[in-house]
Amino acid sequence: MAVYTAPLRDMKFVYRELFNGDDLQKLPGYGDFSPDVVDAVLEEAAKISQEVLFPINRSGDEEGCTFENGVVRTPKGFKDAYDQFTAGGWTGLGAHQEYGGQGAPKALNMLVEEMICSANMSFGMYPGLTHGAYNALKLYGTEDQKQLYLPKFADGSWSGTMCLTEPQCGTDLGLVRTKADPQADGSYNLTGTKIFISAGEHDLTQNIVHLVLARLPDAPPGIKGISLFICPKFLPKADGSVGPRNGASCGSIEHKMGIKASATCVINFDNAKGWLVGEKHKGMRAMFAMMNTARLGVGVQGLGLSEAAYQGGLLYARERLQGRALKGAKFPEKPADPLIVHPDVRKNLLTMKALTEGMRALVMWVSTSQDLAEKAATEEERTRHDDLIQFLTPVVKAFGTDIGFDNANIGVQIYGGHGYIREHGMEQYVRDARITQIYEGTNGIQALDLVGRKMTAHYGRYMRAFFHPVQAFIEENAADPKMEEIVLNLAKAFGRLQQAVGAVAQKGLSNPNEAGAASSDLLKLLSYVSVGYMWAKMAKLAFSKEGDDPTGFYKGKIKTARFYMTKLLPQTGALLSTILAGGETIMDLEDELFSAAVAA
Repeated sequence: MAVYTAPLRDMKFVYRELFNGDDLQKLPGYGDFSPDVVDAVLEEAAKISQEVLFPINRSGDEEGCTFENGVVRTPKGFKDAYDQFTAGGWTGLGAHQEYGGQGAPKALNMLVEEMICSANMSFGMYPGLTHGAYNALKLYGTEDQKQLYLPKFADGSWSGTMCLTEPQCGTDLGLVRTKADPQADGSYNLTGTKIFISAGEHDLTQNIVHLVLARLPDAPPGIKGISLFICPKFLPKADGSVGPRNGASCGSIEHKMGIKASATCVINFDNAKGWLVGEKHKGMRAMFAMMNTARLGVGVQGLGLSEAAYQGGLLYARERLQGRALKGAKFPEKPADPLIVHPDVRKNLLTMKALTEGMRALVMWVSTSQDLAEKAATEEERTRHDDLIQFLTPVVKAFGTDIGFDNANIGVQIYGGHGYIREHGMEQYVRDARITQIYEGTNGIQALDLVGRKMTAHYGRYMRAFFHPVQAFIEENAADPKMEEIVLNLAKAFGRLQQAVGAVAQKGLSNPNEAGAASSDLLKLLSYVSVGYMWAKMAKLAFSKEGDDPTGFYKGKIKTARFYMTKLLPQTGALLSTILAGGETIMDLEDELFSAAVAA
């Protein structure tokens, strides 16, 4: 059956040992987050995730949300769990202290988010959307807007959404039709329909605050004519309490493949009162602040589901007796050996373990860089860390969600037929994980973002924030006998990445379709190298701790690093071959020939 125990030992390893997270305490505003406090936060987050959120994950999936007379009700137990969640201060963990939050480092907050996603991804959607709305208003809201809304977001009494998608537009937000008509009092009347709005209506909070993309009457066409508005479900009174109902209402909820306990809504705006956030026609700038946070968060969702699937698969492989080990019975006193003795099952488990732990390290690198991009002492250092975030955000989002889905599928495979049955809990992970590859920009969009924006920005400056430390690591450790195998494999893959980037850049200059055709493969190649770099760093650290390893933790790191380098990282060779083959065969088939066999 599905199980979850927060991987605190590994979380503390990547936070404290791999990326010196305790040094974040020295940054402005983080002084309260001593090692003891960080440990306490992680341990308490593990408790609420394991004891409160995980027990209602399956029941929430089976019951789902209900919609009746414009009211959405979350499944049994969700309201009580949310009340415990807010009472514990978890909605304000990453919020600034001036708005009633705790001001925790983003790196610490990411680890807590992972636990929530492992335990109950649907539940995590509600505070997760609020956190994104908080970030957008913190950056672009007026002082009055910040004072009104941010404390409510921080204490969890109000929640937030992001309202982008409409029936005729998803990725292409330049097609947005929702209108915003200016009023004499400085407000705007919003009219239009938004779809696929996560947490758009529910019974967990006193108020729901929508951040809405809409067009002003004088808006220029396309993406340059989009403005952002804040539109609460209930209009706030002068004292900040909940007032009369606004003209924003839920028309229906979607019946989905997964995350069924998260309400996905159609929201209708019928002359709903809203207020401009930021500048007119500059709404995408503010929305991208929210979206970039969300993209990293979605990558963490994939990581969380990957960890949960791994734990479930590992438990079953240890307990399920099937067949005998190929070299002879390992447990002759039992009627059969456990699944874990079989090479193919071990390969599956190691794949899950290597990808999950490698992605956790990559997320920690990026989230630590988020803290330093905001608070480092010099502008040069802040810029360097922000460049790394920009470059690796598509990797975290796309590869994090790909491994979440793939590992959930592997978990089902380890269970065999029992994995396909609901009572064991593994099939839910597959269904829940599938959406992560789609929302907040499909993984194909992440690939286009990589080749179209991130590689070319500032004459390749974003790339250099990643390429330079990887190259330096290879050069510094190539002569270390213990690291020889690991560094050699990383160097080969890194060389393939450099060759692929050069080829795509050259071909893309004359034919944009070439860059587009190679984009997904290039993103995956970069992802494997990124995680490979993390494993090389973890292996080096583990080798230094071999003499003090009573539990075998560091020994496990070294052996898993070797597996990743020899069994998973070589996939970069095939990806390079595919990239160098070019895009001709993709674009050559005439549109009408896609259906030629059907017509015949």
